[in-house]
Amino acid sequence: MKKIVLIGSGGSGKSTLAKQLGKKLKINVFHLDALFWKPNWIGVSKDEQRIIQKDLVKRQEWIIDGNYGGTMEIRLNSADTIIFLDIPRIICVYRAFKRILKYKNKTRPDMGEGCEERFDLDFFRWIWNYPKVKKPGILKNLEQFSEDKHKQVIVLKSPSEVKNFIEKV
Repeated sequence: MKKIVLIGSGGSGKSTLAKQLGKKLKINVFHLDALFWKPNWIGVSKDEQRIIQKDLVKRQEWIIDGNYGGTMEIRLNSADTIIFLDIPRIICVYRAFKRILKYKNKTRPDMGEGCEERFDLDFFRWIWNYPKVKKPGILKNLEQFSEDKHKQVIVLKSPSEVKNFIEKV
């Protein structure tokens, strides 16, 4: 595990797991939210996202957390380990709400500078709809990578599975 991608719904624990893995494996962690959002929630263009990611994946080791489906293939093709956090949506919604309370009017450590935490109904809708709208496509995409001998695909379905995984690393 030297080139690790973490994907999953908002609130699934991607950033937390990325930090834990980074510390344990001594590998730099890159949070796509921190790289793709400029102050006041101004998103960078898809072209800029591609440039940033193509530079990141050239490194010897990395952990990248984030979804960004339009550029996901860059990370998935370059990774040796793909971790999909398939956490129940009620847990994800709860965690996202808890995160808002913790960081209200502050910028999270895994977010772009100047992007203060706030309630966003569209984001909660995205989390709620993730299992029906996003998950099927991700699972289909991961299926092709699970046949690749040079890639390890890991699906973690509960907080206890995540905890057991990090303990075994």
